[in-house]
Amino acid sequence: MHDTLLLKKYHGLGNDYLVLDPNKNDIQLQERHIVRLCRRNIGVGADGILYGPVFREDKICVQIFNPDGSEAERSGNGVRIFAKYLLDEGYVEKKQFTLYTKAGSVTVDFLNEDGSRMRVNMGKAKFAGGVLKGSYGENEIINEPLVFRGRLYNATCVSMGNPNCVIMMEEVNAKKAKELGPYVENASYFPNRINMQLCHVIDRNHVQVEIYERGAGYTLASGTGACAAATAAYRLGLVDQRITVTMPGGELLVEIGEDMTIFLTGDVENIGTVLLAENFFA
Repeated sequence: MHDTLLLKKYHGLGNDYLVLDPNKNDIQLQERHIVRLCRRNIGVGADGILYGPVFREDKICVQIFNPDGSEAERSGNGVRIFAKYLLDEGYVEKKQFTLYTKAGSVTVDFLNEDGSRMRVNMGKAKFAGGVLKGSYGENEIINEPLVFRGRLYNATCVSMGNPNCVIMMEEVNAKKAKELGPYVENASYFPNRINMQLCHVIDRNHVQVEIYERGAGYTLASGTGACAAATAAYRLGLVDQRITVTMPGGELLVEIGEDMTIFLTGDVENIGTVLLAENFFA
């Protein structure tokens, strides 16, 4: 490994990621590195690590890691942040390109010159199979009563390339998300763990969401979480096909196609460059 490690830090609505580019750093990334980097008191602090770009034939790939070192299949904010990094560093020049994650491809459209605002084709939402397979059988989980923390909650599970459990509530807040989140994430229904969204429908085009993410905990925003919550509300007949999702970190726009293809629009911001001390991983 080189004496120093160079990373870039970005955030999408307060959901922050560190980009570790293997083309510019000589490091064999390990779980302990990820955990230390993401720790806010003894490391840099982040909701995850984006490792890439990795080039496989003509494909641009990225690996997404949670703060506990586990690998995520996909992240809506992570994808947008990484797309902005690729534009900033000159890896891509076109206004539209395809990026590959563990869960497959997503198409990114930059909506302004500096790439800070973009629309992403997140693929099709699924209510059975996919990454939910093996967690709760093959059946759809739509407004199904499940027990978390000793109480029944009506849950709707949706895959956005990663598994999500959406619970509709009359009122949502950070306290509820932090209290219930660990029980949902680690519930026996979901051996591979799951992301949780608490969702309150404001009107036919607007929902409020609080999020607790698998491997990351409470977060200010989530792209896939916003998509999952909006899609679950749509499946339940509570919203129309164009939904503004408000989270503590800000707002994202989710659009739902007739074939359940999900489009996510939002902003990202470059925070800066991080140069680590030589003995950081010693």
